Parts: sequence; structure tokens; C-alpha cells
Amino acid sequence: MWDERFAQPGYLFGKAPADFLTRHTAHFAPGLTGLAVADGEGRNSVFMAEHGVETTAMELSPVAIAKAEALADERGVQVTHREADILTWDWAPEAFDLVVGIFIQFMPPAERARVFAGMIRSVKPGGVILLHGYTPKQLEFGTGGPRAVDNLYTEALLREEFAGLELMELTSYEAEIDEGPGHSGMSALIDMVARKPL
Repeated sequence: MWDERFAQPGYLFGKAPADFLTRHTAHFAPGLTGLAVADGEGRNSVFMAEHGVETTAMELSPVAIAKAEALADERGVQVTHREADILTWDWAPEAFDLVVGIFIQFMPPAERARVFAGMIRSVKPGGVILLHGYTPKQLEFGTGGPRAVDNLYTEALLREEFAGLELMELTSYEAEIDEGPGHSGMSALIDMVARKPL
């Protein structure tokens, strides 16, 4: 399914990073290590690398990875691409300063819980998880994202799943986004920034 979606001409979600990421560059610095989870066509991993983060991008679709590699070349940055299934990914303990998940809402709750636990395991003490997605109200807008309400995030859900971390930001809001044909129009969004205790 993902290969078919990413095989369409152009970039499904555009080449620009998610606006959420552009608003949180204070967490980026040269020499930090970062993981972009289910990175798709590379718009977010490339942005991280442009800010000096030594970035690994994990993605299932080889079609998307080819586009991501082309985008990294176009921007003149180095990203380490790994073809992998998010559900069998080796969440190496304390491997990254930053773990970034942007619109990774294609999993039902049980699988999502495993992935969130893996993200927490892989971030270093003092490191940060950046998570951005849709709330259930997104079903009313229909401008992107999953159609299954169980896949969407609420503040209560994220407080529970990331209870052991310091929640630096947890905000639900509505905004107009323009991220290629995949995400376009008024959207119900949620942002989380969480720091792992030292």
C-alpha cells in the first residue's frame, strides 16, 4: 500500500518539513543524534540533518526511501536511511538524543503502545521525543490522516503513554496546513515534546 502511495508523481506530503518541526529547532544542534520514525519521503529527516543533527531515518517503503535519498542529495545533507518495519525495528536502548514521530498514526492501539515504548527506550536520558499528529476531531475535517478514531491521539492518551517523561509541551489545536496532497486544509492537530529524565 505504501509503495503504491509513494509511487505517485511528486512528494505526497511535500518537500518542506512539518510546521511542528520548524517550530522546535531549539532542540536541534550539530552533533546530536536523531531518529526520524516512519520518515516517508524524507522531508523531516532532511530538515533535521540541515540543522546538524546526525539523523537516521527509518522507513518501510523502498519507494519512499528512494525519494528521501534524492531529497537529501538535493539539499546537500547526509541522512542514514534504514529500510525497516516499525513493528520489528530494533529500538536500541538510549541510542538517540532526539526521537521524532510525525503523523505516524497508521497503527492500532496495541501496536502503537509497543512503538511508543520503543521510542522511550531509544531516547537518551535528557533527550527529547517530538511527536505530532491528529486528534479525533480530524475525522470531521477529513484533510488527511487515518479514518480510524482509535489511531488518533488525545492529550489524555499521550499523558498516559509517556507518563514517565517530563511533558514540556502538550497542545491540541486547529490549524490550516498545506503539506502536499496528503495533508491539506484545516486540521485538528496535537503536539507533544517530552524529555526523558536524567
